[in-house]
Amino acid sequence: MIATIEVILFVYLAGCVLYNLLLSIAGRLSRKKKISYEETTAFAKIAILIPAYKEDSIILSTVNSYNRLRYPLTRFEVVVIADSLQPRTLEELAATGANVIAVKFDKSTKAKSLNVAFEKLGDDYDMALICDADNMLEEDFLLKINHAYQQGYHAIQGQRVAKNLDTPFAILDAANEIIANHLYRKGANALGLSSSVIGSGMAFHYPLIKQILGEIQATGGFDKVLQLLVIEKGHSIHYLEDAYVFDEKITHAAVFENQRKRWMSSQLVYLRTYWRAGWKALFRGNINYFNLAVCQNALLPRMLLLAALTFITALCFLLQSFMVIPAYVWAGLFIANMMSLLLPIPGKFFRKYLVTAMIALPRAIGIMILLLFRLKGADKTFIHTTHTQTGINNPLLDAARK
Repeated sequence: MIATIEVILFVYLAGCVLYNLLLSIAGRLSRKKKISYEETTAFAKIAILIPAYKEDSIILSTVNSYNRLRYPLTRFEVVVIADSLQPRTLEELAATGANVIAVKFDKSTKAKSLNVAFEKLGDDYDMALICDADNMLEEDFLLKINHAYQQGYHAIQGQRVAKNLDTPFAILDAANEIIANHLYRKGANALGLSSSVIGSGMAFHYPLIKQILGEIQATGGFDKVLQLLVIEKGHSIHYLEDAYVFDEKITHAAVFENQRKRWMSSQLVYLRTYWRAGWKALFRGNINYFNLAVCQNALLPRMLLLAALTFITALCFLLQSFMVIPAYVWAGLFIANMMSLLLPIPGKFFRKYLVTAMIALPRAIGIMILLLFRLKGADKTFIHTTHTQTGINNPLLDAARK
């Protein structure tokens, strides 16, 4: 019985490691392409949609930052979906020239806010760019996604990079984002697969996303449903590595716990929800759908995977005579996993910040292990993350652009 459990555990963990390693190597071998977006003469009309739930401390600076975007002023509009913002904040937002749509729900979700915006805006747009209230965009972001749109891409995910690196948890979160971008977006595209989306910094053909959002009622993890509906409708998601959206990284353990609880819960919920549909799609030849519905939802989160392999490998060396699989095989799996995590990290980040990130790693892993026993009902609860960073404080922006 114990031997059977060991073999099943090895097969599952090996599958997770090999999946990540394949994407990591593919992303490393894929080179960033120079985009001649400056030569584009056609400009799509873009609605920048910003759902803002109780984000009074951050939303004004975010909206003001969009005044620096290099794009024809008549061809984009900033739309703030103001959920439970203070009256003074609404007045200040109106003074910026943004289109402010005030909403209030018994149970707030990003999907509900976006659907109200689509109802009120009409159809006079070519693209919709969905951002979080803390997101800031590089000056040429709209020019770059417009170029991709003009090339025929109707679903585009920009590269989200750290807005701040001011605490060990923020640095760890930034490293996690770098790895995820490399694996599930750049690596996936390099293998001919659809990129996954992140929930912000993502742009779509306006009629497409309006239709898709009308079909979503999710509380948490709405981006997981969104990307599957994009695939269902015959589109692939293009990862635009050269388009940067700056995102606030978590600064302390409590925020990390709330965020990961939401993510882990939604992953389990959507694995159950789309398990059969994912396998049916595979048998019909739709690998993209299977990859996003089954493979990525079935993956053990990377921190838990690292913890599991570290513990089991050490245990095998101590109790080798009782184990079916040799300790050196587990050690090889551990090394392969480390390769998948280290290949995506830029050298400058690795040299300057790795030690600081490692300081937060044991506590972060401990939190995630405890969360495994606290996930019940998290997918039905809106867990809000408070943001406070009004500027960009990232000394390694050049590293993010490599």
